Order: sequence, then structure tokens, then C-alpha cells
Amino acid sequence: MSFIRTLTGDIDPDQLGVTYAHDHLFCIPPLWKEKKIDDFMIDDVEASIKDVELFVKAGGQAVYDATAIDYGRDPVALKIISERTGIKIIATAGFNKAVMWPGQMQGQNMTFQMWIDAHSRAEIRDHIASEITAGLDGTDIRGGVVKFGTGYNTISDAEDKVLRATLDAHKETNAPIHSHTELGTLILEQLAIVKAEGVDPSRLTIAHVDRNPDPWVHAKAAETGVYMCFDGISRIKYHPESVLIDCILKLVKRGYEKQVMIGGDIARRTMYRNYGEGGLGLGYILESWVPRFVEEAGEAGFDGKALIHTFMVENPKRAFAFRT
Repeated sequence: MSFIRTLTGDIDPDQLGVTYAHDHLFCIPPLWKEKKIDDFMIDDVEASIKDVELFVKAGGQAVYDATAIDYGRDPVALKIISERTGIKIIATAGFNKAVMWPGQMQGQNMTFQMWIDAHSRAEIRDHIASEITAGLDGTDIRGGVVKFGTGYNTISDAEDKVLRATLDAHKETNAPIHSHTELGTLILEQLAIVKAEGVDPSRLTIAHVDRNPDPWVHAKAAETGVYMCFDGISRIKYHPESVLIDCILKLVKRGYEKQVMIGGDIARRTMYRNYGEGGLGLGYILESWVPRFVEEAGEAGFDGKALIHTFMVENPKRAFAFRT
């Protein structure tokens, strides 16, 4: 038996539906707030709700919100968004990456780096596990995924400790795992640690794999059974959509379609349609990218609609499940 833990309760995986596998619906990153980088302040519940309504109108039903505590998560705001729009939201336990850790922890006279340095691997494990079993940030709203991250071709000592503690929390709670990769680097190195710690790679989803559009790396990762999130859609400054679609179809040709997931990683006001900046918005993937993918997949000899159903319905309900 398996279940998915959402902000409004545990559900059968078949209830999840069409899912974005990596986005940020509400977040106030402490470090970026301290640096007064306003574009990263996704801090207006009403504006977020309006964008979520675009997602729902386009057929969306669920979102994995990948906002960890060091990126400024707010489980209460997320739950309001879920209840007001009817979408299912999976929230994040754990941490993001070391570059965010100079930020001040809310309500405490220390940075995230100071807190991590002061706590052992076992203590960090217990903290992350409690976010799954008890609640996030002093609430009874529970996370549904444990997360870790690494830097650009670097894994600091603190990141290594948090990574292994997160894997320990997974072992304790059976929660699914999500990882941040900086520009898609260290995908295989993360997997080596996961396997060395005795964790099944099929319990992990790796984010930002499309930032490093290397089909060989993607194939080697896929061999382990890991899920891979293509969440750079619309980020033309990195790669055009054609590159992402080509990478996805290369995985499909190798038989790895059951390990591909899709998200937008929308985390800037300028990416939202309703934060006053006129961005593409949360509905963009379903409104515009999916039809393009279906067309290009068809030209390559595949059933594009069936692949989208696999990527956005079948794969998330397995990847985000607690398996008992």
C-alpha cells in the first residue's frame, strides 16, 4: 500500500492527477530578502492563487512545491492556496543548498549555516524526519518529500552532512526524496552517494537535469531507476525548448519514459502572470509547451499525448509516494 502526503492530508496516489513536479507557489527566501532582490519574493497569496487558477483552467491538479526552509517556505500560505483553488500541494522538508545558508533563520539569532554546523548528522536527521511526521515550522502541516541540494560542481562538507542526514530521514520516514542540482551538475555524484548510503535511487527525483542537456549523463542516471525532473521549460536563457524536448525524446527512445517528470521551477515574480510583471505564468506548460511537445513527439514517431500522461500523471504518483 502507498500514499502521497499533501498539505490537506494523505491521499491515494491515483488521486494526485496532472502534476507539476517542481515549482514554487509561495516563498520569501531569507537571503534574497536580506539582499533586497525583490524578483524572488513570491509573497502575495492572492497573486499566486490567480496564477494557480490558470494552471487549473489548463487542466492542472497538483504541484510539488520544492520550497525548503532555507528558501523561505510558508506551509500556512501554501495550505491556503491549496484550499482556495482545490489543487493538491506536496510540501518540502529538509534543505536546499549551501549558497542560501548565510540567510537568517526566522525567529532565531543565527544563520542556517550556523545551525547546520552546530548540529550533528543524527540531529539533522531527526529535525527533517519531524517535519514529515509532526509538522513544518511549528505547525501541524506535514511535509511530503525530503530534500537536499549541492552546489555548482561542488559538495561542501555541510552539504554532504545534510545530504546524508536527509537520506537517513528518508530511511526513518519512508518519504520520497528530491534533490537540487546547480545547473544540472553532480547528477551522477549525487547518485553515487545515494547508493553508497543504501538508498534505492528510484525513491529520488533529481531536479534541473535539463540545465545540463547531456544525453549520456541522463542515460547513465536513468539506468539507476532515478526520476529526472525537466523543470527548465521557458528558461530560454539556458537552452531553447528544442534542446529539452530532444533530451526527453532521447530518454524515451532508450525506454526511460517512466522516469521523466515535468515542472516549471517558477520562482520569480517576472515568471508569474499575476505579480504585475506579465510573465508566462503557471499555466504556460499545459497551455503552450505540452501541445508543442505532443507535435514534436508525433513527428518523431511517438504518441505525444500518451507520453505527457506518463510524465505528468503516472510518474508523479509513483515518485511522490510513501511506499509501505
